Amino acid sequence: MSTATPPRTARGTVPVGAVSPPNGNRLRPVPVRPESWSWRLPTAWPLISVFLLYPLWWVLGVSSFVFVIFAVPMVAQMRKRGPVRVPPGFGIWMILLLWVFLSVLTLDLTAPNTLPPGGSGKYIGWGIRLANYVAMTVTMLYVYNLRERELSQRRMVRLFGFMGVVVVLGGWIGSLFPNLTFVAPLRAVLPQSIAGHPYVTSLMEIKFAQVQQVIEGEASSPRPSAPFTYTNSWGQNTAILLVWLIVGWVVLGKPLRRTAGVAIALAAIFPIVYSLNRGLWIGLGIAAAYVALRLALRGRMVVLGGLALAVGLIGVLIVATPLGRTFDERLANGHSDDIRTTLSQGAVTAANHSPVLGYGGNRALIGSNRSIAIGKSEDCKQCGNRELGSNGQVWALLVGQGWVGAICYNAFFLYCIWRYRRDHSAIGIAGTLVLILMLFFQFTYGAMEATLAYALITVALLARNDRIRRSIAPEAPRGTIAGLRARLEKSGDH
Repeated sequence: MSTATPPRTARGTVPVGAVSPPNGNRLRPVPVRPESWSWRLPTAWPLISVFLLYPLWWVLGVSSFVFVIFAVPMVAQMRKRGPVRVPPGFGIWMILLLWVFLSVLTLDLTAPNTLPPGGSGKYIGWGIRLANYVAMTVTMLYVYNLRERELSQRRMVRLFGFMGVVVVLGGWIGSLFPNLTFVAPLRAVLPQSIAGHPYVTSLMEIKFAQVQQVIEGEASSPRPSAPFTYTNSWGQNTAILLVWLIVGWVVLGKPLRRTAGVAIALAAIFPIVYSLNRGLWIGLGIAAAYVALRLALRGRMVVLGGLALAVGLIGVLIVATPLGRTFDERLANGHSDDIRTTLSQGAVTAANHSPVLGYGGNRALIGSNRSIAIGKSEDCKQCGNRELGSNGQVWALLVGQGWVGAICYNAFFLYCIWRYRRDHSAIGIAGTLVLILMLFFQFTYGAMEATLAYALITVALLARNDRIRRSIAPEAPRGTIAGLRARLEKSGDH
């Protein structure tokens, strides 16, 4: 028995096959008005605004708070939609959020071998960290709860790809014009009492690169950072966004977009090498090895051969150009190794003294890695009061939230990698790879700019993919286009 609703007709018309009125006169059809232009924003406009307008937020000096700002309309939308679904493993992440909140209780404690915390700055820093954690969690829930017709998986991946183009372009500008800086326009409208604060001043000074002394014998080494604050942030975000760019533009894209994606990925080689970012280089090696392993396990030997050929050609390109010399010199100069070792040991010591709640935030070491009595000077620019927790996300968690916080952070991403390990789609492979990179980068880079948001959005994409995979429509075969569409609609409406 069919339950289809009969088609409606315009007022004053007679459906096809109906009997005319008794008087024999047909009713004159009423002309249908064309739909008027709508200025309505798409449902996912808060997320789209974050990605497509990110260069603008960076130029204005508010990129560090953009997820906090747009979390407000995301929450408003989710409240109107009804019950909010959470991805698997969310309880582990909630424990971490609770620990970040409770760590305010230990802000006044002094960690071993550190300066006593003073002033209100420690509370401001804690508040900013908490706001970012909450906002990025909201972003994950927002993406997970959007229906496929409101924000498709493919469109979300393409938004990632757009940001990949932005970081490559920023890398080129930062490499070629490292001294290019300007003051954010927002600085002109801020009250002096706010604009004069050192933290705000650093946000308002927009730089395309960090100029540091990295390679021995060179006065300075320009390292691209745009559109982020630090070159290390540029490095880890470049690795993550290039993964999604290749998936969205090369693997899932049409011929024109596929060609553009390959060209952009090749163009990224120059700023990647010029950034002198060893963590980024190792991360890309991990990415190539992981994809090769997944392809080999699936028997995709032709694609695996193409990947091996591409990696070989890139290696030849680097060695045969001046980039090879830069690459070799950077590997031979580990200017920050001693500092990182000192800070890592200090973070473990701090976590051992306050293993449950930590100290709420970073702490300044007494002295430096050179000496307990030496501060920064012209002869020793690497000296001074370094911050425990500044050399990587895991170290920041150990100092700020103790062993409990660090374990919860790692347990959440490890759980997601394990749960979605059987997703052999392009999004499944790329998503688990991004989470593996997050676990690797935590030992060298912080994640409180956009990086953590990208990782949590990735978790939402993996969870949506898993929901689609498990919600197989019985009326359509799994391997057909119709079956895929049915599963997408089913996953988006229930």
